Amino acid sequence: MRMQRLLVSLALAILATCVLAGQSAVRAEETKRPVAVMFALDRPLDGSMAPLVLAATRGLFSAEGATVTMTTAKGSPDAIARVAAGETDMALADINELIRYRDTSGSQPIKAVFVLFNTAPYAIIARKSRGIHGLADIEGKTLGVAEGDLSIRLWPAVAHHNHLRTETIKLSRVGAAVREPILSAGQVDAVSGFSYLSALNLRDRGVPAADLAVLRFADFGCEAYGHAVIVNPDFAAKQPAAVKGVLRALTSGLQLAIKDPAAAVTDVISRMDDASRELELERLQTVLADNVLTSDVRRDGIGGIDPARFERALDQIAEDGKFHHKRPAPADIFDDSFLPPADSRLVN
Repeated sequence: MRMQRLLVSLALAILATCVLAGQSAVRAEETKRPVAVMFALDRPLDGSMAPLVLAATRGLFSAEGATVTMTTAKGSPDAIARVAAGETDMALADINELIRYRDTSGSQPIKAVFVLFNTAPYAIIARKSRGIHGLADIEGKTLGVAEGDLSIRLWPAVAHHNHLRTETIKLSRVGAAVREPILSAGQVDAVSGFSYLSALNLRDRGVPAADLAVLRFADFGCEAYGHAVIVNPDFAAKQPAAVKGVLRALTSGLQLAIKDPAAAVTDVISRMDDASRELELERLQTVLADNVLTSDVRRDGIGGIDPARFERALDQIAEDGKFHHKRPAPADIFDDSFLPPADSRLVN
C-alpha cells in the first residue's frame, strides 16, 4: 500500500512537471511571436518619412518583434481620429493638432511618445518677384491659405511676435490641390504651408529657386514642435514592449537616414509611384537640416522634448484661440517613458 502511494505521488509529480514545462514553452512561444502594429502616416509617402521606411525595409521593426503595417490617413486630424478609434495603434501626426484634439470634449487620452520633427515645418512661401523678401513684406499682400492647412494656426503668434499689421494682410482661402498652382500663376503673393513640401513642389513646377522666399516660422520665434509618433492608450497599456520596440527601430532608422540620406531615399522611392529621386532626396535633406538636426537635438538627442520650450509653444497655440478646457501640461501631451535610452538617441 505504501509503495502504491509512493508511485501515485511520483506520477503526480512527473505530471505536474510536464504541465509546467508545457506552460513555460507556451509562454516562450508567445514571447517570440511578433506583435502586429497598425501604423498610420498622416499623408502619402515622401522622402521626409525615410526613417520609418528604413525601419521597415532594413528589418529594424522585425528585429524588435513587431510586424508593422503602414496605412495612409487624410491629414493629421484623420490620423489622430484613427488612433482614437483604435483603427490604428500608432500614427505619425502633427503634435500641435494633437494638442487641439485633446482640448475637445470627449477626446481620448492619446499622447505623443516620440518627436520626429524637433521644429514644425510651418512656413510662408512667397515670390520675391511680388516684392516679398522678408516677413515684414507680407504686409499689404495676399496670402493663400489651403483648406486644412496647419501652419496658419500658428500664424497669429508669429505675426504678433514680429509686430506685423495683420489687418493689412488678405487671407485668400484656396483648395489644397491648387495652393502651389495659384502661387505659380501669380494669383496670390504667397502661401502658407510646409517648407519642405510647398517650396520644393513649386520648384518642381518650374518656379525658379531664386524667386522663392521661404520664411520658416521657426526662424521668426515659433517654438512649436512638429510631427510626432502618437499611440492609442489601450495599445500602449497592453503592449508597452512593442511601443518601445517600434521607437527603437525608428530611432535606428533616423540615425541611418542622417548618416546616408542618398541610400535612405533609394528605399523610399522603391515604395513610391513615379517618384523623382532628386526631388525626394532634397526633401529629406531639407527636413533633416531644418526640422530634425536642430541645436536642441544635437544637445539632447532625438525624440524628446524640452518641457520649458513646450510650455512656450502652448502659449503660442493659445493665441489662435484660448483653450476651451484646462490648459494642458507637457506631460498631458507627451510621454517620454517609451523612449529608447538617451545614449542611443544622441546624434553622432
